[in-house]
Amino acid sequence: MISRVNKPLETLPIFSFSGIQMRTFHITWLTFFVCFFGWFGLAPLMPVIRADLGLTKPQVGNTIIAAVSATIFARLIVGKLCDTWGPRKTYTALLVLGAFPVMLVGLAHDYTTFLLFRLAIGVIGASFVITQFHTSMMFAPKIKGTANAVAGGWGNLGGGITQLAMPLIMATIVGFGYTKPEAWRLAMVVPGVLMLLMAYIYYRFTSDTPNGNYQQIQRTTVKGERVSFWKACADIRVWALALAYGCCFGMEITFDGVASLYFFDNFQMDETEAGFWAMLFGFMNIFARALGGMVADKVGASYGMRGKGVLLASMLLLEGLGIMLFANAGSLPLAIVSMITFALFLKMANGSTYAIVPFVNPKAVGVISGVVGAGGNIGGMLMGFLFKSQSISYGEAFLSIGGLVTIAGLLLFLVNFGNATVTQPVEAELQTA
Repeated sequence: MISRVNKPLETLPIFSFSGIQMRTFHITWLTFFVCFFGWFGLAPLMPVIRADLGLTKPQVGNTIIAAVSATIFARLIVGKLCDTWGPRKTYTALLVLGAFPVMLVGLAHDYTTFLLFRLAIGVIGASFVITQFHTSMMFAPKIKGTANAVAGGWGNLGGGITQLAMPLIMATIVGFGYTKPEAWRLAMVVPGVLMLLMAYIYYRFTSDTPNGNYQQIQRTTVKGERVSFWKACADIRVWALALAYGCCFGMEITFDGVASLYFFDNFQMDETEAGFWAMLFGFMNIFARALGGMVADKVGASYGMRGKGVLLASMLLLEGLGIMLFANAGSLPLAIVSMITFALFLKMANGSTYAIVPFVNPKAVGVISGVVGAGGNIGGMLMGFLFKSQSISYGEAFLSIGGLVTIAGLLLFLVNFGNATVTQPVEAELQTA
């Protein structure tokens, strides 16, 4: 007998904190927000770190790649753990394990140790998969895309706020008499402590499903309906979404990693000012990713999954054109305007992607979320190689990325997502013990 004491919500009362669904929703996006402080807290401090450790351009590029590469494998693992162990325990464990390299990265005193710490910190990026999985469990199909996009967008906002907050934290520490090399190390203790705090809150105040935690209920799939990892990944739509996410989220985390350095080097400004302009890119998440999810839900209601696919392809095409415009910007005002333009389409593409993911195969949402999420990091890793090259400038790297994203957007118009349905429930059948 299936228990429906608490059902997935069919609306998103955004300012409500009542009920396990909305409490979990708000804690989930806030946790993802804090994870960005740990994951990318070093990025806006790189001008100081580069000088302190004497890093070359290729070495800086390697740290950018390290920041996203470890997340690839971590996202595949946590996607499976969400299906079997539950998002509550998975998120708690990730927060605790991730907090230690964040707090201890200040012990690095050369390129090699810094690179290893950066690689370990990259595991925190798997938090996104848990965020999207957990939100999917709490909301009904017709509102799932919007809920996922809002949670993901508000969480991603942390990537923007970090760009300004971390230089300010470092400046405050300098104000107490510490040198900049000492201050960046002490500054990284702050996000580590916040992650440990969120680990307690997540474990204490969220639930795996509206009906309770996995250990409290007998969570089973109908006999014969269990989907293996390889069977789920045999669907071409999964790889199309992974490609799309590599082009949008991959570009987002790449830009988060290089934005401050780009503005610092090209427009001769200090770390705080460079962090402010870089913050504007991430700040677009306050509405743009949610907008992508909401528009996708509306399009899906009228035109089905095929319509959602066309919307995603269109956003990628416009994103690519915007990146190329940014790459050719010769002044700060034009760079800011073009950055905000491509950021809008990029973040809407993020939201549109995960408005499709829960419906490709509702019996393997965790696996598919992990694969598509890993696709985002593979995209970021590959883009990182362009920024470590001595033979091309950052502007030339952006131009190449813009062209590739444009081509990917055109190719995505050829993929038909119409076999998925917007009416299938994402959660497995829940039975009382």
